[in-house]
Amino acid sequence: MMFVSRRLLKLVVVVGVLVLGVQYLQYWLANKQYVFSKEEVAKLAKQYAGQDHEQAFSKIVVELRKRYPGHILPDEDLQWVFVNAGGWMGSMCLLHASLTEYVLLFGTAIDTSGHSGRYWAEISDTVISGTFRQWKEGSTKSETYYPGDTIVHSVGEATSVQWTTGTWMVEYGRGFIPSTLSFALADTVFSTQDFVTLFYTFRVYMKCLLLEANTFLTESGIF
Repeated sequence: MMFVSRRLLKLVVVVGVLVLGVQYLQYWLANKQYVFSKEEVAKLAKQYAGQDHEQAFSKIVVELRKRYPGHILPDEDLQWVFVNAGGWMGSMCLLHASLTEYVLLFGTAIDTSGHSGRYWAEISDTVISGTFRQWKEGSTKSETYYPGDTIVHSVGEATSVQWTTGTWMVEYGRGFIPSTLSFALADTVFSTQDFVTLFYTFRVYMKCLLLEANTFLTESGIF
């Protein structure tokens, strides 16, 4: 009986700590100052919608570096990395990432579709080329989005997603970004077992975190 009581007490303590941790993270996310906003990223991307996606991406990266110095990876660290998640396959080029934000280029050279995933983050995508179709949970109809359109995926939302060949987008995410990795990397770990891609993903994310740490220390006058 004593053993059961101790186990129960430990469980209560662990649950209590987890609840407090989640509440603190929610408070922190709601009150911290962010570098980017979905409106600014979408407005910038929309200026180049309908253009050749490679040219548009080059211009967007240059403009982002001007607006947010020290927060966008240099050219030598930019890399297109495959993403397998929810049954679909795409490719991303991470430009910025921290614990609470990311900006990336995303798209696919083939038709692909699957589950969007549920995230502890809000994700918005602005279409540069191609078409993106979304079927929301609880609905019996899908919606199709075209170059210049912005799609917002709210926290906790799940949808069915479909990209046509040659669909390319600019994506901004805000929330607890590490929590999104379990879905984003699940197919890579348990299905494709492409551990080279897994390595590339973690490497570029770490480069982004180091860049953010360096920028923070420099702006704080420590370096």
